Amino acid sequence: MAELTGLAADLRADLAARGIDLDTGLRRRAEYSFDASNYRVPPLAVAFPRTVDDVVSIVRACTDRAVPITSRGGGTSLAGNAIGRGVVLDFSRHMAAVHSVDAAARTAVVEPGIVLTDLQKEVQLATDGAFTFAPDPSSKSRATVGGAIGNDACGNHSVRYGRTSDHVIALDLVTAGGHRLTATRNGVRATDPDDASAVAEAERIGTGLRDLADSHLAEFRLELGRIPRQVSGFHLANLLPENGFDVARALVGSEGTCAVIVAATVALVPVPPAAMLLCLGYRDLVDAARDNAMLLAYAPAAIEGIDSAIVDTMRHLRGADSVVGLPAGSAWLYVDLDGDDSAEVERRGAELVSKLRAAGRLVDARVVADPAERASLWRVREDGAGLSARLVEGGESWTGWEDSAVAPDQLADYLVDIKALLAEFHLTGVMYGHFGAGCMHIRINFDQRTEEGRDVMSRFIHRAAELCVRFGGSMSGEHGDGRARSSLLPLMYSPTVMSAFSRFKQLWDPATLLNPGSIVDPEPLLGSLALDGVDPRPWQTSFDLTPTSEVPVAPFVHAVQGCIGVGRCRASTGGVMCPSFRATGDEKDSTRGRARALQEMVRNSPTIADGWASEDVKESLDLCLSCKACSTDCPVGVDMATYKAEFLDHHYRGRIRPLSHYSLGWLPVWLRAAERSAPVVNKLTTGRLAKIAARLGGITPHRELPEFASRKQIRREVGSTSGNSTADVVLLADTFTRGFRPQVVGAAARVLEQAGLSSQCRSDACCGLTWISTGQLDRAKKTLTKAAELLDDGTDRPIVVLEPSCAAALRKDLPELVHTDAARRVAARVQSFAGAVLDRVAAGWQPSAALPEDVTVQTHCHEYAVFGAATQRKALQAVGVARVREATGCCGVAGNFGFEDEHYDVSMQVAEQALAPALRATPDEAAVLTDGFSCHMQVRQLEPSRTSLHLAELLDPGRSRLFGSR
Repeated sequence: MAELTGLAADLRADLAARGIDLDTGLRRRAEYSFDASNYRVPPLAVAFPRTVDDVVSIVRACTDRAVPITSRGGGTSLAGNAIGRGVVLDFSRHMAAVHSVDAAARTAVVEPGIVLTDLQKEVQLATDGAFTFAPDPSSKSRATVGGAIGNDACGNHSVRYGRTSDHVIALDLVTAGGHRLTATRNGVRATDPDDASAVAEAERIGTGLRDLADSHLAEFRLELGRIPRQVSGFHLANLLPENGFDVARALVGSEGTCAVIVAATVALVPVPPAAMLLCLGYRDLVDAARDNAMLLAYAPAAIEGIDSAIVDTMRHLRGADSVVGLPAGSAWLYVDLDGDDSAEVERRGAELVSKLRAAGRLVDARVVADPAERASLWRVREDGAGLSARLVEGGESWTGWEDSAVAPDQLADYLVDIKALLAEFHLTGVMYGHFGAGCMHIRINFDQRTEEGRDVMSRFIHRAAELCVRFGGSMSGEHGDGRARSSLLPLMYSPTVMSAFSRFKQLWDPATLLNPGSIVDPEPLLGSLALDGVDPRPWQTSFDLTPTSEVPVAPFVHAVQGCIGVGRCRASTGGVMCPSFRATGDEKDSTRGRARALQEMVRNSPTIADGWASEDVKESLDLCLSCKACSTDCPVGVDMATYKAEFLDHHYRGRIRPLSHYSLGWLPVWLRAAERSAPVVNKLTTGRLAKIAARLGGITPHRELPEFASRKQIRREVGSTSGNSTADVVLLADTFTRGFRPQVVGAAARVLEQAGLSSQCRSDACCGLTWISTGQLDRAKKTLTKAAELLDDGTDRPIVVLEPSCAAALRKDLPELVHTDAARRVAARVQSFAGAVLDRVAAGWQPSAALPEDVTVQTHCHEYAVFGAATQRKALQAVGVARVREATGCCGVAGNFGFEDEHYDVSMQVAEQALAPALRATPDEAAVLTDGFSCHMQVRQLEPSRTSLHLAELLDPGRSRLFGSR
């Protein structure tokens, strides 16, 4: 990527004089070179406007210098329409407000950067749950209103609610000339009627649009608006007289090529009082599509389809219980029925299933009444784009022909033919989509890395486009044309309509500066592919990142290219990923932003050594908490904690490290030394000396340091079972538990004994986690190699590890760093204490200790990622705790991160995402569970009077401690 040009410097200086920051840094430009498509287009600069006046200033400054402008929201475009070579305007950072909600008028006025789920939440709060904003694409937790308008997004319930264009009443715009106009359902006007130049511009554009419509009445009526999902091209049928000269709707789906949207007035829809989800199983998706007409006759709100490859991948990533509620079959439809009366909805559902069974294609069906099962099933569908990118059986699949649409009654025959075309080209497609609207998303195993593979891709896409047109379909059903399909539009539309598209664009943007290359004057289909031109040079790593299928790049390159940009890491709710982005709102601090920085590193570094030395990548990784949540929450399984450890290991070779890498990174060594003189050490780490010690170790002075356990305490809790080599289980007293909470070891041994298991306590093996998280991998490998040798005792006894992060390191990092059979055997035996409790309950055990009815549990990130998202909650419910309040989110400490001076503030911001609110909602008498020592320390920081326990202490039959405050 080129260094800052004179043009960019001039533009930045001009805008800086107006109080607007234009980011021209290489790292920032790397983050915005990609969206969720196959393409990579480095921008000149990135801006984050705060006001409409900022937008006007930026647009005018760019126009004066002929610099292109691309509007961007969540950056989740699958067609390449959120990237550009000029200035990228990211509205999601600051222009994300809801100005008003009018329940009586059923409208809301919003800024373009607001995320769809945030808008829905605010509307429902303002209307007591009566109304919502209808469009709900699968990316709704990070896609913005501006992006939905740009693409004319639809979503899972488009059978009922249509496209975004059906819900847009007015658009406030900044034109390429810097004028502020408002497009409405019956024309276009100056936003400020006293702005004479804007009034004149509105008159010019309005007159031109009327002339355009009047001269193309027949073509617009015959070629446009033929099927529900005809999103390709401009939506000029809205300009027809019978459609009221609806300029606002004509601009929806224009992909930012005509004007910059700065506000929108949108329509709201009522929330149905009663709804039910039917899940229908079929042999394949073709059979499912053949039932479309019967399903549509029952006026469903949604008909969504997925196939088994996506389900299998979800279960592989997140565990077998991550997908529950599916009936028998190899392909499934989700059918949402709703109405005013629950009994009537249930009657319709039963009648529909009866008719489907009679038709003979349905394999199985069930009503999904449980809210958790519904959420599980919808998440599989919503994560389809990511889950299908890297499947469990290996291989990669990509966009390129992922958004075609036909009439719903044509869908089954279209699927038959598209499958035959895939077979002809020896390609495989993973299919899912909006069956009720006839829109299919197909990710295909194109080889974009080789010239031969790109040739196959190009020929297939052209043949698929011709096939789609023969079915009377649209090449885009909701993702837009962008770089992926704009060059194919002449296959779908006549030269006359294509000329009308050009005229429409010219009326709004005479200098062709707004998102050039989309719809009109397109760039080549295979131009600017992100995977083209990546050097196959070897990037040696300590972690074994070997992919399951053969690729012509180094394993590390393949790993960091796993991020395809779907942006789930930018979601503000659901799951744990990504705590740092949720704290800062900066793309830099998202998993995706970090992956993009790494992708640019492996592409552009002059040498491999230069790449590992990158300060930009180091800055990008700085706020990564290494929580590992992305390894499971990311639909593609990007494991940024691993990539960070690998990068830091190379980056600091031969360099002086941060002080915390020596103080906290070598904590296992210091703990062993401290136990000999714990009382003295504890005095030195309190009072005035504590701040000096903290400063010397790069540790924040704002945290109270934990007390070190003495050798006497450790022997009392650990020593009693250490010699029992024939015990049923190995109880591993990890470094953190042994050194700071040895009482947990004794409690765990007593719980296991009461559960019918004898235990051998081992405290001689270390997981090496502190060296892993600080990127000191040589030392980590030595430590783990020794641990594998010590624990590989020739048995298959479970190894129960008390600290979840240590358990996760032994399960996942051990076999990736130590490539021996012993390491693999040991890793397979490791389980967390919560997992062991679940096993004993399943065998019929129940604890004898009196348990509280109300427990707040801080879900441990590493246990969440490696052993299952709900392991701790399930363990509590299994032993009979009635109310479990789950703080699902990173606690903010995350090992060394929250103790480092420069990270303290972000650590506390992260705590506010889940833990702090959960503690505020927890009654004094309720128990707080923190199996992780980091979580335990964050509870102490947030509420010093609060006691938090390990699960072993909670279940300890000899427990005498009370719950609640200290």
